[in-house]
Amino acid sequence: MQEISYPFEEHPAPGKTQEVAPGVRWLTMPMGGSLNHINLYLIEDRSGWWVVDTGLALDRVAALWHEIFDKELGGKPVVGVICTHFHPDHTGQATMITDHFRCTFYMTRGEYYQARAFSGGPGSSHSSWRGLEFYKRAGMPDDYVEQLQTMWQQRSSDGMSMREMPSGFHALEHGDVLEIGGRSWQVAVGRGHSPEHACLYCAELDIMLSGDQILPVITSNVSVHPTEPDANPLNQWMQSLDAFRRTPDDTLILPAHNLPFYGVRTRLRDLMDHHEDRMLAVEEACIEPKTANDMLPVLFSRKLDPRQTMMALGEAIAHLHLLMHRNRVERTLHEDGLYRYRSIDPKLSQRSHPHGGPSDAPQLV
Repeated sequence: MQEISYPFEEHPAPGKTQEVAPGVRWLTMPMGGSLNHINLYLIEDRSGWWVVDTGLALDRVAALWHEIFDKELGGKPVVGVICTHFHPDHTGQATMITDHFRCTFYMTRGEYYQARAFSGGPGSSHSSWRGLEFYKRAGMPDDYVEQLQTMWQQRSSDGMSMREMPSGFHALEHGDVLEIGGRSWQVAVGRGHSPEHACLYCAELDIMLSGDQILPVITSNVSVHPTEPDANPLNQWMQSLDAFRRTPDDTLILPAHNLPFYGVRTRLRDLMDHHEDRMLAVEEACIEPKTANDMLPVLFSRKLDPRQTMMALGEAIAHLHLLMHRNRVERTLHEDGLYRYRSIDPKLSQRSHPHGGPSDAPQLV
């Protein structure tokens, strides 16, 4: 397998684009936190440009888009907007751009309707009785939901709340082919990080626009949420990673974060190994019954703020649910209202081996 390598040393300057292949341009938009940026892409068509992902719903992001419209598109309009998935750093400017150019919006059904469900806020799932029950059963303190409510109120200022989506869309499905600029772009859907994440692959250019499905450095958040408390997203994630290993190894991956890279099969194998290692660590920690909250220091090394804790807890539950699916742990609801998980595989000691330590913190992707 090809080792991971980076053909570009730095990101484009704000308001500028960089050609990464004939008819394909790369740009970045600012976002807060340790990530600092999101990568977005433009694909040139005969009559205009297609935008792939849009950035956060911040005034400075909208201003940068208008700078790009004026100076980087060669006088051509935007003729289509594609969002890989529903997260706000990908969809925040979708309505602005499609309204400005009166162009069609493209997204998978699962992502579009998930976005519509969360538009205007996180919904009531975190503060309802379902949310209270979800966090209590996970072993969280009684005031944690109050901390979450405060956090959600702050998110609108940093652009991380869901804004109103375009009122209509063209549904993308796995295997669809978009003809753009005389080239075929095939839709490949992945799951786990979000419901139906769309990647775009062009065999002629040996390029894949991977969104958050394949990142070269960080690992995408894969979480269970109060809206679907018994979901098994890590199982979907692992199956998707395995399916994407059929991607030709010389494909240039254009991700939503970090730098474009080669070595997709190596990276996919590393991601799968990482989660297998984390599940083994969780399994070993559950020889005595433990809550999901007890797993946070097993998976993450430093003190977490409420937002990071929400993501970390979702990831911990996702790992536990996949272990339950594999009959490696069992879950019991105790009299105190807490779920506790216990390892049940008699061969655990035979599978144990040295593994990596906790991650620094969950990334906001």
